Amino acid sequence: AGGDIHTTTKLALQFTILTAARSNEVRGATWDEIDLKNQVWKIPPERMKMTSAHTVPLSKQAVAILERVGKLFGTEGNVFPGIRQGSKQLSENTMLYALYRLGYHSKATVHGFRATFSTIANEAGFAGDVIEKALAHEERNRVRAAYHRSEYLEQRRELMQWWADLLKELECSIDT
Repeated sequence: AGGDIHTTTKLALQFTILTAARSNEVRGATWDEIDLKNQVWKIPPERMKMTSAHTVPLSKQAVAILERVGKLFGTEGNVFPGIRQGSKQLSENTMLYALYRLGYHSKATVHGFRATFSTIANEAGFAGDVIEKALAHEERNRVRAAYHRSEYLEQRRELMQWWADLLKELECSIDT
């Protein structure tokens, strides 16, 4: 399935699901935000919904996607370059239309994978604060926000690797 979906789109979609990031964050990702050595993606505040910087720990699977993208398209500018001639990044609907072509029309959205991630991680017993930080959700309680500044980076690294391994396991069980 999905043989007619451009490689860039497939990889961007996989990366979005693996990182539980918003599609616009992935589409706008640039190589200078990526730190492969430390396996993190540092999204600057101006590209975030809540206008505060967000660090995304990268699973081995997410790093493998970045390495593949780098070999295919180079490691300058946008990580996931646009498909159309002269476009810097993937368009807003590219990943959504790819889901449609995979048979998920009216069944799934790219953003919906974030809810799926949250639900499964919560059900697996991961701490709510860690999951919320992974989703770049800001604390709404002002008093709590003032005192609660933890990034939970190590716990999120563990969570993101668990998520990537779970997805790999599910993919393998479907293939067999």
